[in-house]
Amino acid sequence: MEAAELGIFMISASLFGVMLEYPGSPLHQAIPDPFTRRIVMGIAMGLTCIFIIYSPWGKQSGAHFNPAVTLSFLRSGRVKGWDAAFYITAQFLGGISGVLLASAFLGDALRFPAVNYVNTVPGMDGPLAAFIAEFVISFILMTVVLVVSNIVRFASYTGVIAGSLVALYIAFESPVSGMSMNPARTFASAFIPGFWDWLWIYFTAPPLAMLLASFAYARLRGDGAVHCAKLHHQNALRCIHCGANMKNTVSNI
Repeated sequence: MEAAELGIFMISASLFGVMLEYPGSPLHQAIPDPFTRRIVMGIAMGLTCIFIIYSPWGKQSGAHFNPAVTLSFLRSGRVKGWDAAFYITAQFLGGISGVLLASAFLGDALRFPAVNYVNTVPGMDGPLAAFIAEFVISFILMTVVLVVSNIVRFASYTGVIAGSLVALYIAFESPVSGMSMNPARTFASAFIPGFWDWLWIYFTAPPLAMLLASFAYARLRGDGAVHCAKLHHQNALRCIHCGANMKNTVSNI
């Protein structure tokens, strides 16, 4: 499920990346302004995230599809070590598979320099700015997820809020870092072209930021404040993380 979730995300990113940035695309020609295209891309990927989180598989696995998210819940004691290892492995394999599948269908359009396998790379402000930006947006996202998902009256909206942040980040932050927040997502885009130059940014900033968010939340609210590792826990599916299978399992804080 975790592999499929990031695979779907990468297929969606590749498809919309080609539609919006490939010069031969009618949508690219219809939207000449780059900022407007980023807004459309943000909406598309935000909705993709929301769809994945609220899908049956997202409800079952918890819809991490991001090693940095999994590591943060591991630090909180809400994911077991073996589960985290398999989750992270699946996320990388799923991301790569998604790009390979998209490449088979989209061909030269996905390889075109303006699309470049929807790679995430530093913008004109350079790698340091990209690192700082990735750290900040990752810290904010994980903090919001932890706060919202552990308040019973808001918990069911965690996926909507997370998807909305992704949309905003793509529209406004992506010129700085490409907007990844996800080591597996960046690795998947870099895998086919073998473009590893800036991989260290996306392998360090998002995990460090999300781990810091997890640590800060635990310091402020206590070690037991994180109730589960699922982004959507308000369903009747059995939770592999906490063992619950009832809808009302998140305590009001």
